[in-house]
Amino acid sequence: MAARPDIRALVPRAASAQISRRALLSGFIVVGATSVLAACSKSTAFAPSKPADGVVESHLNVYSWGDYDDPANIKAFEKTGTSVQFDSYGSNEELIAKLGATRGTSGYDVIVPTGSYIPMMAANGLLEKLDHSRLKNIGNIDPLYLDQSWDPGNTYSVCKDWGTTGFAYDTRAITGELTSWADFLEAATGTASGNVALLEDPWEVASIYFAANGIDPNTTKKADLAAADDYLVNTLAPHVKAFNSTAVTSGIPEETFTLMQAFNGDARQGLLVADDPDNWKFVYPTPTANLWMDTWAIAVGAQNMDAAYAFIDYMLEPDVSYREVDYIGYSTGVKGIDQMAADNDFDFPDLVFPSAEVIQRLTPAELNDGAEALVKTLNRMMAKAGS
Repeated sequence: MAARPDIRALVPRAASAQISRRALLSGFIVVGATSVLAACSKSTAFAPSKPADGVVESHLNVYSWGDYDDPANIKAFEKTGTSVQFDSYGSNEELIAKLGATRGTSGYDVIVPTGSYIPMMAANGLLEKLDHSRLKNIGNIDPLYLDQSWDPGNTYSVCKDWGTTGFAYDTRAITGELTSWADFLEAATGTASGNVALLEDPWEVASIYFAANGIDPNTTKKADLAAADDYLVNTLAPHVKAFNSTAVTSGIPEETFTLMQAFNGDARQGLLVADDPDNWKFVYPTPTANLWMDTWAIAVGAQNMDAAYAFIDYMLEPDVSYREVDYIGYSTGVKGIDQMAADNDFDFPDLVFPSAEVIQRLTPAELNDGAEALVKTLNRMMAKAGS
């Protein structure tokens, strides 16, 4: 069996319209961001942002993930008199490296970091505190997606979109009903053996074991990490066919797997192009899974502050927000868009708008001291997969 490459931090990936934004996150590890910021902290002070004065500038620079906004929305915003320039990155580490190295002179105004990175970025002076009085539409966001643990009070960020992790399975091959991560592991090592796909993401893979065994997915306890490593490498890995974060988008229509760990919106993409989607079921597994959120934020050093606020506020308008959902396939957290989806015959709405019960039992991933151990575990799993 050919050796698989290790996952490493700070390996840029080009953004692509054919690869979901969530898939681009996979393979990047959080220890890289810590190293970048440690180096940045030894540098000179940041250049200040230009204070907002109520006059919206004629230009705005946005640094985001590739193909992550509906072009029709951007064109509509530009009709207000502000042109928008987009540049893209492939990981949060790449974003952090850029902002840290330029020390407030990157030229970017609006950025789109993942929520779990907000504490680290704020502590290192990369983010402007938000003036909520300039975001009239912040009230459109459902309270479920405000005041997250990584940004209490939305001091630095507001929700752009969010999603979670679950799994899809072929009901013809797996006839029993699966509802939990424990069920997933039983099927993966039994009925679905050899036809299993996992995300190429250390935290996501480890959280399967942790959740199935009643352990906090963000644990840093050595005993927990060691137990996960032993099970995942020696018990689960031999049954895994692939580590591929885009597996579900093609795996459902092409029927290349029978059991796939997947992001909810990506599973929907697969069902949309399947000949017979009724053969598949997507599960929001108990007891918990990741709640990830990408956010709108303003970079320190922004020179177009009024335009930045105007743009973010515009993106929080319900009609604009619904078009974003329809384009990217993930919920923006704005109130009422689920009803708008129903009114517009939106396909597979339950894969974009899970119930409140599901949302309330999700666990946001944290950047912590367990990250390096999880990366080592995933690399060991890849080396042993299918053996």
